[in-house]
Amino acid sequence: MKKISLFVAAYFVITMAWAYAWHVIFFAEQYASWGAITREEPLIMLGIITVIIQGIIIGYLYPFFYQGGQPIKQGITFSLIIGLMIWTVMGFGTAAKFAIDPIATFLIYHTIFQLIQFVLTGAALGWIYKP
Repeated sequence: MKKISLFVAAYFVITMAWAYAWHVIFFAEQYASWGAITREEPLIMLGIITVIIQGIIIGYLYPFFYQGGQPIKQGITFSLIIGLMIWTVMGFGTAAKFAIDPIATFLIYHTIFQLIQFVLTGAALGWIYKP
């Protein structure tokens, strides 16, 4: 339980800091120009709940995946596998539901964002769960 709690905290801090920097500081105008921003004032609490639930699930499932080896590498590998599932919903699912144009450019930006997110959180995962 201690490792799950530590990972949820790390996942939350890394994800929220990275998402804020990416979506609000670096590329806010770009996302808005694609139509990817649908609310003038985002519902931050829903984002917080989402990140906490993701952290709990990833932290809970990781011990079933880890079979030994380099902990950081294994954490990143697992995180990228889980991230692929999240990426499909957040990338393709978002583009399917909203009038985002051009879709390909949105998906490239989104892929880079989530790739970095899951490498960073995966490194934290491996470090926290190392033997």
